[in-house]
Amino acid sequence: MAWLTASQALAALGVQPQTLYANVSRGRIQAKPDPQDPRRSLYKSEDVKRLAGRKAGRRTVANVAAEAIGWGDPVLPSSISTIADGRLWYRGRDASALAVTSTLEQVAALLWETDGIAFPLPAHAVHLPDRPLEAAMVALAQRAATDLPAYGRSRAVLIAEASGILADVVAAMLGADNAGLPVHIRLARLWQAPAAEDCIRRALVLLADHELNASTFAARVAASTGAPLSAGMLAGLATLTGPLHGEAYLSVQALARSAQAAGTEHAVRESLAQGRAIPAFAHPLYPMGDERARALLEQFKPGPVYQEIRTVTELLTGEQPNIDFALAAMTDAFALPPPAPVILFAIARSVGWIAHILEQQSMNQLIRPRARYTGPPLSMT
Repeated sequence: MAWLTASQALAALGVQPQTLYANVSRGRIQAKPDPQDPRRSLYKSEDVKRLAGRKAGRRTVANVAAEAIGWGDPVLPSSISTIADGRLWYRGRDASALAVTSTLEQVAALLWETDGIAFPLPAHAVHLPDRPLEAAMVALAQRAATDLPAYGRSRAVLIAEASGILADVVAAMLGADNAGLPVHIRLARLWQAPAAEDCIRRALVLLADHELNASTFAARVAASTGAPLSAGMLAGLATLTGPLHGEAYLSVQALARSAQAAGTEHAVRESLAQGRAIPAFAHPLYPMGDERARALLEQFKPGPVYQEIRTVTELLTGEQPNIDFALAAMTDAFALPPPAPVILFAIARSVGWIAHILEQQSMNQLIRPRARYTGPPLSMT
């Protein structure tokens, strides 16, 4: 059986790495670790040739667009981040490597292409909210109602405004205490978890951006209209709250509760027997395993239930945990508040949303796809 390297497969298919990985995750192309370098993959030549032949056939514009929306070909140019060779990259730099020493503030400077980020202190006292996400949405909505549109304003002015918006979001979610400190230290102190400080820092860096995910796309659509930066941020945050995106950790925590009550193997087998995938395992863009999860899980020892879930699921499905599992396991290991994963997600991804909003604003182009009509026949009567 012949196997191809990633570069050979990409050349044969004429696609971007994301599309190759998506085809692997969908079972269209068989992949295996490279014996010479287990960090890389080899791809079955026969599968690649079959898809290359199919690609050579003519596809309609509608089909191309439809395929692009669902984990398909790239649809927007961006220099901010990408997933290639099974790893996440921020402006050409390995995100996992950055997470070893960088802070969220330093990654913000990288993604925003500025020398440094100075988050202003809150203009007034902000009390610790009972519902952090709701508080952040309210803060953004209040700003969006009065902030100026983004178009016609210099990048320097917009970056200064973005720093203030991010400071307001963090203050709304965490209160005003320790406002002059890096975000990961503020979170560790707020959650009374000093031992988790380094893992929190790493998680924030790993979550800062993830190419054109659902919330980022929503933020870019809003930005393409020329809306205020805060309005684009609000669009991103609203999208993040969906159970298939930023709140995927809830399914992991529910599985952990089931495992505690009925036993891990029983809980996993029952889910699979009902035709449900195990939550927070596998990722379409990481066919060989989510590097972000690996980078985070190496920094702490998951609790017994989460370790059992990982072991049993990998054994029964062959899939590896993704970042949502790592966040839920970290929350359990350090006894963080249950909503810690989505709080980390919202604060970190705000940095990425701003980078994408700034990039989209500079293009001065409205994002306006067409819909393929599937309703009742058109009638003039």
